[in-house]
Amino acid sequence: MRKTNVFLVGPMGAGKSTIGRLLAAELNLSFRDSDRVIEERTGADIPWIFDMEGEEGFRERETAVLQELAGEADAVIATGGGIVLREQNRNLMQQSGYVCYLTASIDQLVERTARDKKRPLLQVENPRQKIIDLVTQRDPIYRAAADFIVSTDRRSPKAVAQEIASLVQGG
Repeated sequence: MRKTNVFLVGPMGAGKSTIGRLLAAELNLSFRDSDRVIEERTGADIPWIFDMEGEEGFRERETAVLQELAGEADAVIATGGGIVLREQNRNLMQQSGYVCYLTASIDQLVERTARDKKRPLLQVENPRQKIIDLVTQRDPIYRAAADFIVSTDRRSPKAVAQEIASLVQGG
């Protein structure tokens, strides 16, 4: 299978959706956001799905959507932060595209997600600690799955998109 897609993985707040749109324009590819596709299909937002089906139910939907998106070609696909938790998802992304891990410091992630109420995993007493826990748990998985690792810390989304474009194009 030829790698024709670019998957953006990383923690919530790393900039996957914002950078994904810019990267798609830069590479002249379509842009897809797996969380938005799930919301469109179910007619419900992610927090509602988490409430009604739990994290496991959401992960099932996420894998089904990823299978579909991975089957498309020539797309930049922004994924949810936990998509790498399933080996099946990691394999799908690696087989059908380049996997780019977007990193950011804990401070940046906290700052970027502070006012966002649409992140079910952060609706806890100490969101900063939750981000630290998630990054600690997932960072090795993101790194193992990634073809490229790019920091978004204190950088403009456009600069990050241009860096990823040059990496994908072998620049």
